[in-house]
Amino acid sequence: MSNSSKMPPASSAPTQDSATAEPHFLGTRIRGLRKRRGMTLAELAQKSELTAGYISQLERNLAYPSIPALFNIARSLGVTIQWFFASEGNTAPEDNGVVVRKNTRMSVHYEDGIVDQLLTPQPNRQLEMLHSRFPPGTYSQQSYSHEGEEAGYLLSGSFELWVGERYFQLSEGDSFSFSSQEPHRYGNPGEVDAVVIWVITPPSF
Repeated sequence: MSNSSKMPPASSAPTQDSATAEPHFLGTRIRGLRKRRGMTLAELAQKSELTAGYISQLERNLAYPSIPALFNIARSLGVTIQWFFASEGNTAPEDNGVVVRKNTRMSVHYEDGIVDQLLTPQPNRQLEMLHSRFPPGTYSQQSYSHEGEEAGYLLSGSFELWVGERYFQLSEGDSFSFSSQEPHRYGNPGEVDAVVIWVITPPSF
């Protein structure tokens, strides 16, 4: 991560309608992995450059994290964000390892209603593909970086992208690609949801 400052207070977990409702897997998975690693809240907070209070809120399912915050937590626990994806759906045996059905996609929810859905089956291979939805006015506020390369296609809406010192405005149908080692951030300046299909290789996000 290129940003070393403490994260702002976590956003309250939003109320969701029945079509998008999801159980609070994330906090349980963070807490469970932290305990398996033998780390205290204070130790994880120091390693991830967050606060113990912030992480406690996440673990108790009182809030959703920002994208950079969850990236920091994952890195500090020795995994990628993909480890925290979860789903209520069950994959059919004949689909296992090859096909991901729409109703069995694994997902992770961030603050402000941003949602990533994993489009590639687990265990991952040399790439991962994500379906990302950004409500109007939502951003990954802090830049971050990681190993690999990534590309994206803006399926709908409008999108802003910062890569290093460069800034880009994207419209529906535009695509992009860059080295993930460059600090990057992004967001939706528009009045409707922005939907982006991301491909990352290797799966280091």
